[in-house]
Order: sequence, then C-alpha cells, then structure tokens
Amino acid sequence: MPAGRLSIAVVALHTSPFAAPGSGDVGGMNVLVRATSERMASAGHHVEVITRRFSPTLPPVATLPSGVVLRFIDAGPTELRPKAEQEHYIEAFRVGLDAIGDIDIVHSHHWLAGMSALPFAHSRHLPHVQSFHSIAAEPMTDLSEGERPESSGRLDGEAWLAQSSDAIVAVSHAEQRTIIERLHADPTRVHVVLPGVDASLFHQGERRTSPRPYVVAAARIEPLKGLDLAIRTVAGIPPELRPDLVIAGGPTDGYQWHLDELRALAAELGITERVHFAGPLSRDDLADLLAHASAALIPSHSETYGLVALEAAASGVPVLAAPSGGLREGVNGKSAALLPSRDPREWADRLSELLSNDEIWRARSAEAHRFAAERTWARSAEETVDVYRHLLDSIGTQAPRRERA
Repeated sequence: MPAGRLSIAVVALHTSPFAAPGSGDVGGMNVLVRATSERMASAGHHVEVITRRFSPTLPPVATLPSGVVLRFIDAGPTELRPKAEQEHYIEAFRVGLDAIGDIDIVHSHHWLAGMSALPFAHSRHLPHVQSFHSIAAEPMTDLSEGERPESSGRLDGEAWLAQSSDAIVAVSHAEQRTIIERLHADPTRVHVVLPGVDASLFHQGERRTSPRPYVVAAARIEPLKGLDLAIRTVAGIPPELRPDLVIAGGPTDGYQWHLDELRALAAELGITERVHFAGPLSRDDLADLLAHASAALIPSHSETYGLVALEAAASGVPVLAAPSGGLREGVNGKSAALLPSRDPREWADRLSELLSNDEIWRARSAEAHRFAAERTWARSAEETVDVYRHLLDSIGTQAPRRERA
C-alpha cells in the first residue's frame, strides 16, 4: 500500500465547501468536504479543493490557514446560481481543471463535479473517487425515495459515475445500498466512511428554559427537508408546554416561495410568534444555538446521513427524526426517537414527553453525547485516505480507463 504524503484534488463544482452552510445549496456536503480536507491537510497531505468561481472578487487560488489550497474555476457567470442550472457549466469546468498541477488522485463530490472530474482524471490516467451525498429519484417516485433530478442529465450521469469511477465513498450504509441497487455500482468499489463531528465546536451547554425552551430545525429551506412537519409538531403541543421553534437555514436557490409557505403555515396555525426563521448561521452560531436547545427536529423526507443529528448529539441534545435513509445511522436509539409516522400528533406527543420529563431528557442527553464522542473528523479523514491508498495500491495510476458509452 502506498505510504507517505498524497496529493489530492477534491472537486465540488456547484457550491464552495468553504461557504456558510444553510445558504443557497450549501449544506452537509460542504461541512463534510471542508472538515475532511482540513484534517487530511493537517495529517501532511497536499489537498487542493476546486470549486466554481461564484464572485468576481475571488482570487484564482488561495492557501487557507489550514493548509488547504482553494482553487476557483471560471465556469458560467461569476455569481451564485441554482444547482439546477449548473449542468450547463460542466464542460467549461472540466477545461478549467487542466490548471491543476501534479496530483495522485481525484475525489469528486456530487454528480455535477464528477461529470467534469471523471473525464479529467481519465485524461491524466489518474484514479477517480466519487461521492454523491444525494441521489436523484425518478420524477414519479415518492419524494421519500430521494431528490428530484434537477437537470436533465442527472439520472444518467449518476449511473455512469457509479459504474465508471474507480471507487465510491458513501456517507452511510443506506446510501451504499442505494448506489448498488439503483445505480448498479460494483459492490466491491463502494466504501462507507461515516461523517464526524467537531466536539470542540459542538458542545453541551446549559439548556435554556426561560422565558421558554426552544427546539431547533437546522436545514436548507426546501420541501425535501419536511420543515412543515416541524411547524405542525410545535403547534400540536399544549400552549403551556409549547417551545419556540428556531429554523436555522435559508432557502435553497429557487425556493424562496417555500419560505413564504412556511411563514404562512405558522400564521395559519396561530404560532407565528413561536416560529423564528434565523436564516443561515455560521458554524459557531449554530453550535451555540444547539448547545442551549431542548431538542433537534429532523423531519426530512430523505437524508443520505443527517449530519445535524450528530452535531446535536455532540451538543447533548436529544433528536426526533424521520427514519429516512442514513438518518438511522446518524443517531443513537437510546438518545433519539425515530418516528416512521409523519403524523404531527405523534411527533408532538414525543416532544411533549421530552419537554415535560427532566429525567428522560437528561438520560437521552447523556447518551447522545456518548454516541457522538466516538465520531471524529480525524477518523473520517483517516478512513478516506485509506480508501485512496487501497485504490492506488490495487490499480496503480496507469490502469486502463473505462470510457463513457
């Protein structure tokens, strides 16, 4: 197995891993890519993160304090654009990848990045690793089965990447199964590396109960995240016990209308003053918000993992979640409640139990914190590098490449 320092190209076309989570298309993928890239760099590897230029003021290349090199490629307009439009930028982005120097391996995150980076990797006779983070479902499929294919090439593109990449890194065993069953990937090439959490950032604090407790739903605002259920849950709790609900995150690009729908729902249910839309938060602000919360609500229709659940656990905060995809792996059954029903009354009953029984709350808080302590980003980064080394050892850098049909 190759030893020593690796030179790694980490590719994320549609969103910068160093942008603030909860804004536009910035979410858990960004957190994961940034955290693992920084830990790989701190372990002595050369890590270059390549993304699309979304502002004319950004420099072509910057070396960050962590040692990660951040490279911006001109592809499409130099402004934030919805993910659905960015299929049109794939070819220009691929051409821009030629500016990268000598590297050992290419790791793409999300299908858009892979569609540019896999041909680039093959042209350089380099191994290509793909991570999806979300996988599209057929348009007529129930929403709980996955995301909508925002652009025309996504369904075919994901299948091609799954079958043509040298290795795939999934963030959960649930995602691994989807990649094998829906995209027909070779099972021997699909590896699971569970995400971590920064326990120095997400930490336990004193739960706020005055003037009243609050619960948190941290997610991009789009229908997939099921935030309407979070609002209905809080509305279903008796007024004397009802907490505030803080929704941390902004609308996904193109989904401002859904924020308006959620505001209207809160007004219709008579709890406008109890529902607070905090907008996108910095990592520090989100950590502070969770540290003093009474619960985290994750009612998503589909999640490949559910990083917020692990961040809440590190904060000692019990979780109520839908058992969708990888969320089953992002929580501990002793500290979280997985609710298969989407009936707001059932969610309200479980949340009421937490809010009204301090003994139950403390027991679940302690279990959550113990569960999260085992999940570190250093461990995730090390396991990711293990995939790279295994791949380099098994195929070398001159192995024949499979061309797209």
